[in-house]
Amino acid sequence: MTDSDTPPRADRRTALRATAGLATLSLAGCLGGGSDDAAVDGDDSADDASDDGADVAYTVERVAEGFENPWGLAFLPDDGRLLVTERPGRLSLLDPADGSAVSVAGAPEVFARGQGGLLDVAIHPSYPDDPRVYLTYAAADDSGAAATHVGSGRLRFDGSDAPALDGFESIRVAEPFLDSELHFGSRATFGPDDALFVTVGDRRDTAFGPDHVSQDRSNELGSTLRLTADGDPHPDNPFVDDSDARDTIYSYGHRNPQAMAVRSETGRVWQCEHGERDGDEINVIERGGNYGWPVASEACNYGTDERVAPSHRERGDVVAPVHYWPCGSGGFPPSGAVFYDGDAFPEWRGDLFAGTLAAQYLGRFTVEGAGPADVAVTEREPLLADRDWRVRALAVEPTTGYLYVSVDDADAPVVRLAPA
Repeated sequence: MTDSDTPPRADRRTALRATAGLATLSLAGCLGGGSDDAAVDGDDSADDASDDGADVAYTVERVAEGFENPWGLAFLPDDGRLLVTERPGRLSLLDPADGSAVSVAGAPEVFARGQGGLLDVAIHPSYPDDPRVYLTYAAADDSGAAATHVGSGRLRFDGSDAPALDGFESIRVAEPFLDSELHFGSRATFGPDDALFVTVGDRRDTAFGPDHVSQDRSNELGSTLRLTADGDPHPDNPFVDDSDARDTIYSYGHRNPQAMAVRSETGRVWQCEHGERDGDEINVIERGGNYGWPVASEACNYGTDERVAPSHRERGDVVAPVHYWPCGSGGFPPSGAVFYDGDAFPEWRGDLFAGTLAAQYLGRFTVEGAGPADVAVTEREPLLADRDWRVRALAVEPTTGYLYVSVDDADAPVVRLAPA
């Protein structure tokens, strides 16, 4: 199932306030446990393991609303405030204490067409000693063709506490530039050794086969980049000595990864990516791994029941997903992911949360094993399934452990899940 982004229309941002705190949407929402449906899991056997995170009561609170297609969320460490990107090109700093939001000056000019625009945001691991903020975004060249960009600037506050990004500049462009408005990928996160991981989509290349851009390591499309904090290729990347490959590439064979998170127990990077018709995947990223697209896939061609390619498990030269939604399942078009490590919901610690767009809910997945060979992923009962919300991005508030969610809409809220 594909990611069909809504064209931006709204032009307002409003803080919601209540005399006793934030407005509460739902009291005592509960999760149900249970085993995975084999038809959804893509396996022949169901998982009947007990679910210790079931029946957790939570409230859904609107922190602020009126955002225009919010795409990325990142908390400032030891600060409590939240950076929010909006796809038309705005960057805001949101104070969860009172729902107020102020614009951050210095954001780049973006290509806000189709699925392009201002996309993800990440904070340097040494913030505030190193105050750099990283943005991923689509930007165009002089001909109007676009590419996924990574840029950084130093976050500063003047005497009136108005924030700005000083010296913002592009530090990496995932070439080539193309006329396509689709599949920019564009999640960013810092992993082990303070390496910056960035996903790049295949820009909706439909020339399926071994010469597809995602299988061609001479370009950066359909790949995971691993960069230094300055945007240079990481010196330990797998193809730094290969003259036929880009030295920024860490993994390849991806279609459109729009969710990425680091599992603290192992330090491994996980991704969720869009399939064609269904075929959405959860992957544990391996150094130098080929994730198959489009020569191996669990998806079917749009509008048909015909497989795009053989299954990953039918080829010995690709990395298979640890969880997937096969053709006919309805899919899980993903956007935004986080491993929960907070104190508010101890039953959820170690669980993977991922948003889904067209399916309109927040997914929770229990994870067993260190992986990738022995890892077992089980999808549990969905959260927020009654809201008709396209879930775009997730973040855990460091001090409280509340789970923050941005909704993808032209006039959208940022909400949080708190204990009931």
